[in-house]
Amino acid sequence: MQGFAEFWTLVVEVWHNGLLGVDVGKILSALGVFALFVLLRGLLTRVFLRWIRVLVRRTATKLDDAIVDALEPPIRLVPVVVGAFFAIRLLEFEGIYDQIWMNFIRSLIAFTFFWGVFRAIEPLSGILTRLERLFTLELVEWLVKAMRVAVVLVGAATILQIWGIQVGPIIAGAGLFGVAVALGAQDLFKNLIAGILILGEKRFRKGDWIFVHDTVEGTVESIGFRSTMVRRFDKALVMVPNTKLSDTAVTNFSQMSHRRIYWKIGVEYSTTVDQLRQIRDGIEAYIVDGDEFAAPSEVSTFVRIDRFSDSSIDIMVYCFTRTTEWGKWLEIKERLAFKVKEIVETAGTGFAFPSRSVYLEQASSEQPEVFVPPTTNTNEESVSGRQEKL
Repeated sequence: MQGFAEFWTLVVEVWHNGLLGVDVGKILSALGVFALFVLLRGLLTRVFLRWIRVLVRRTATKLDDAIVDALEPPIRLVPVVVGAFFAIRLLEFEGIYDQIWMNFIRSLIAFTFFWGVFRAIEPLSGILTRLERLFTLELVEWLVKAMRVAVVLVGAATILQIWGIQVGPIIAGAGLFGVAVALGAQDLFKNLIAGILILGEKRFRKGDWIFVHDTVEGTVESIGFRSTMVRRFDKALVMVPNTKLSDTAVTNFSQMSHRRIYWKIGVEYSTTVDQLRQIRDGIEAYIVDGDEFAAPSEVSTFVRIDRFSDSSIDIMVYCFTRTTEWGKWLEIKERLAFKVKEIVETAGTGFAFPSRSVYLEQASSEQPEVFVPPTTNTNEESVSGRQEKL
């Protein structure tokens, strides 16, 4: 019996001392409270969010609806934080342990707050899009990214401050470290400044078709802090440093007002002057009267007999289409090709093809004949023949 009494004494001692001197009963109670808040989290947040959405739907703007949707994950974390607070209060820690757990709760509160701000930045960026006349959409995206980075840094500094870690010395040390890094990361800062200049000058935007000589041609997918991603027409992705796009001539085909057609049409040299006039006037009338082509008053438009080539008489066709879309431009160019062929054939002539004439000049009868020396056998026969005659 004495052994059972000693064992029971040990059980009671463990029960009262528990973890860090906290009664096991309190620990179980704290876990039960925390589990209750976790289980009720879905119900509480669902009721609260439904009530909030009913209120925001009464407003005319959709901005508050987007903010509520963005804040849903942080709101769902709030019951967990509240449950952790009450559970720790039940444990009744003392001294340093109480301070540690309270700092932990403060950190959770700070994390939830800054997480909510971080997620709310994206819907709030819709306000910045109204400044698109002053700032491009890509620059607005940069500002949003910068705001998010700032929220993360301030949130991290706040949590560090809660734990008694002074941020000032860290910033000072980071400044010295930044000087050292800057010496070895000059290209990074050059690309960053070049990216800002690209966005400020509105050289190109996301979705534009650009061409950089000896570098890349394709569609801009994104403009980052260091490089710009361009999707080539073979679907390969090229990452071009911003400095190369800032210091080099960039052709932005998406900013074209019209799209050009420039041809040299060669007809046969047997084509008469009247036929040339008929061909020229027919092509010009088709372009000028067509709605698909820009008027001569808007852009330069020429249909002229250009030059006499080696094997053809060249007619220059220089005009612009109203559309800049590549597919439609190809269709218009195809219809123009059909019309040109019809006009040339109707005029009674044809298209020339590269050729070269070789002239053989026969020698005049007044020139002396070329002497061909006889063969040996012939000489012998000639000598014997002369001997017979003699």
